Amino acid sequence: MFPLLSSLLSANAQWAERTNDAHPNFFGQCAKGQSPKVLWIGCADSRVPESVVTNAKPGDIFVHRNIANQFHLHDDSALSVLTYAVNVVGVEHVVIVGHTHCGGAVACMEAARAQTSNSPPPISPDSPLGRWLAPLVNLVTKLDLKTLPAETHLDAIIEANVKRQVENVCATDVIKGAWAAAMGDEGKEKRQVWVHGLVYDVASGRLKDLNVSRGPQAQTE
Repeated sequence: MFPLLSSLLSANAQWAERTNDAHPNFFGQCAKGQSPKVLWIGCADSRVPESVVTNAKPGDIFVHRNIANQFHLHDDSALSVLTYAVNVVGVEHVVIVGHTHCGGAVACMEAARAQTSNSPPPISPDSPLGRWLAPLVNLVTKLDLKTLPAETHLDAIIEANVKRQVENVCATDVIKGAWAAAMGDEGKEKRQVWVHGLVYDVASGRLKDLNVSRGPQAQTE
């Protein structure tokens, strides 16, 4: 057997045993279903495991991750996750989570610079990765980074990206429908769904709230 796979299986067995000893009914309850209140849309980066950085348990967070924490309005995978999370699982908070030192954001920054200087792009725009990152490259080209110190450009891109993905999630029929249904007949309040934007600092392990939260109340004010 592969040594790394053996290590993973061994670690899993030890974790399952420890968890079962501490909480004998935990896995049985997990088998009955899930009711997480949070949908985490984050980057595939191995340094940002949502359950670890939030000290969450299995069943606490519904998850969708991809390169550079994108939410494309034509992406059936992301839309399916959002639809299932909101309409079936019943989440109340959708969090878009970017992170510092993001390789996808770096690639987009370099691609935008290549466009400006008419240089060859670092990633072929016709490749799967190039097509996936194209909307973020386009966003970078529209940012006024010249007014900022060069060392802050990447962080500015990362935050702008999270804010754009919050806008994209809020533009979906799923979220619009949830907001429209937030107030029932005779003003009876129903479940509310909120969308938030966060950035995880890889160097400190801390999450930063970008204060761009949106929900049904914000739409009626």
